[in-house]
Amino acid sequence: MSVQERKQRERAERERLIVATARELAEQQGWDAVTTRRLAERIEYSQPVLYSHFRGKREIIGAVALEGAAEMAAAVRAATSAADGPRERVAALARAYLGFAARNPAVYDAMLQLDGGLAFADEDTPQPLKDAFAALLESLGEVAGDGVHPGLFTEVFWAALHGLATLTRAGRLPPEETEARVELLVDRLAKV
Repeated sequence: MSVQERKQRERAERERLIVATARELAEQQGWDAVTTRRLAERIEYSQPVLYSHFRGKREIIGAVALEGAAEMAAAVRAATSAADGPRERVAALARAYLGFAARNPAVYDAMLQLDGGLAFADEDTPQPLKDAFAALLESLGEVAGDGVHPGLFTEVFWAALHGLATLTRAGRLPPEETEARVELLVDRLAKV
């Protein structure tokens, strides 16, 4: 291995460490606790090293969001691939989405609540975000209904899931009714 390859590998490892540490700190104490000073202390590198990877917290949030989007897409695809039939796929998608949001609140915030400097619904949208939307579209597009654009239907269904995830986490909706909400959403909105 050349010196350049070793340096590139070490740089990538440091970047993964920064993102993993930011994610861990955010999940434990919230995003307000994630500062470059605290991250530098936790990973035992100087702040200038951190800034050589990310210009600041916003870019770190964006990196966590991209990682989370890839994980959510994988979770949704795994859940839907195990389901049999359109109705079961849509219900599995909803459960996987809501489960991911509940298990990873800081990552979910990075993806959909905080400014990570990422473009959505744009040609500049990073591939992991496009892939996360595609994971939703794969199952929802087939139940959009006649004359309904599959992408538009997926946006509306996604918005409903986001609302359920956000309101449940904020204590506005009781979590014990989540399954009933999923069933209602599938039956009324997806009509499958």
